[in-house]
Amino acid sequence: MQFLSYLINGISLGSVYALIALGYTMVYGIAKMLNFAHGDVIMIGSYVVFFTFGSFGWNPAVAIILSMIVCTVLGVLVERVAYRPLREAPSLAVLITAIGVSYLLQQVAQLLWTSNPKSFPSVVANSSIFKPLQLFNGQLTISAETIVTILACIVIMVALLYFINHTPAGHAMQAVSEDRGAAQLMGVNVNATISLTFAIGSALAAVAGALLCSSYPTLQPTTGAMPGIKAFVAAVFGGIGSIPGAFLGGVLLGVIENLSKAYISTQLSDAIVFLVLIVVLLVKPTGLLGKKVNVKV
Repeated sequence: MQFLSYLINGISLGSVYALIALGYTMVYGIAKMLNFAHGDVIMIGSYVVFFTFGSFGWNPAVAIILSMIVCTVLGVLVERVAYRPLREAPSLAVLITAIGVSYLLQQVAQLLWTSNPKSFPSVVANSSIFKPLQLFNGQLTISAETIVTILACIVIMVALLYFINHTPAGHAMQAVSEDRGAAQLMGVNVNATISLTFAIGSALAAVAGALLCSSYPTLQPTTGAMPGIKAFVAAVFGGIGSIPGAFLGGVLLGVIENLSKAYISTQLSDAIVFLVLIVVLLVKPTGLLGKKVNVKV
């Protein structure tokens, strides 16, 4: 029964990683850049929820929606100011800029809200819809946070797949991902499409931040740093650029991390996660669901 509990909690944690990884994989798949400031967008969104819901007592759904709006605006602004001028620059320049934006957001958060950890209230603890689930005559309890996190991840992934495959904006994203120059010649607004990608990824980061801090209720300016890195690992693990791959990679990563903490070592769990990634990439360099791309030279 303990194993089942660890497994479910691992799936819940992995669902958060998957939500964050969706932002990474969309931006990379369409804009061909790595937004390492993505984890700090999570942190900003979590602070918005903390103050609107935790301090001012707003409805949690309203607080999360406001957080999504703030993160969407922030994501679009970061893309417009920091990344768009570097679209034709070497990838190293974009990478350094992304790291700079990440540290900038952390320092701004520290100036605004100090570095003291804050106790984050759960956005689903007092929900009238979701209650803890008792299984096997009460031997296994699944928290409301776990249920909401897993359901939210599944619903968002399905909605995102539908959006990508069955809407004009989604088709534009696929065209830009395939060949940016050809898409532009066919009348696709490349700048608007990439901005939309950042907007969607940042909105998902806000949801992930609220769910992450509800399950692990500590908030500080560096809250998004490690989950952001692990979500990037999940995206690579599953096959960066693939939405189902980001979901699969995130869930597997969460399960591996949780089981490692339970049965091997809490201190070594992060090292085990990265070791598994290295082994997977040695066997399948494109990730679990990634596709090999032939490049003309």
